[in-house]
Amino acid sequence: MDWGNVTAEDLVDALREVDWSLPPRPLSEFFSRFTVPRSSSKWNSRLKCNLYYYRTNYFLLIVSVLILGFLRRPLAIVAALLTALSIAFLNDSFAGTFSEKVTRTVRQFSPHLAAKMRPPLTPVIRGRPSAKRAIYICGRPRWVFVLLFSSASFILWFVSAGLLTVLWALAIGLLATILHASFRTPNLKARLNTFREEFRAVWRNYSEL
Repeated sequence: MDWGNVTAEDLVDALREVDWSLPPRPLSEFFSRFTVPRSSSKWNSRLKCNLYYYRTNYFLLIVSVLILGFLRRPLAIVAALLTALSIAFLNDSFAGTFSEKVTRTVRQFSPHLAAKMRPPLTPVIRGRPSAKRAIYICGRPRWVFVLLFSSASFILWFVSAGLLTVLWALAIGLLATILHASFRTPNLKARLNTFREEFRAVWRNYSEL
């Protein structure tokens, strides 16, 4: 795959739709081999490929830096976790998995309440499911949970007075992510994994027709 032809918008869409439930890559692979890109086009392709392939590692890296920055501020740690959840809800796979696990847990105690948490049926147009479907979490539109968790995290940031600290921690985490993605040499396993996930996504969309 030519990552040079992938736009930033395409990469964001792929990160939003891809499965984030996979475990992070092993540290032995994450810190395996680093080289300087030979040109700006090589750097551009490497950056996009690594951001896609090591997405879980980078997410955990940023969250870890945020938590380390707030060891003396318990409320700020909770705010960081709520912020991470509100961002994670924007991913279709994470939102669906979260909703399914919560509904399954609630069903053990209250089947009637779990039935109300089911998402509405997908509208059918001319005998086919609508290609563009809304994402629901526990029977509610996704934006409700994003707004709820974002508002709660904003209040906790304000109360803990840790907004400046989070900006510094976030800047350090993003800088470490960009540096690693720029110098980590993509391996053959990363390319093969990318092709496999793309094929599964294409086949899933084809099977829904």
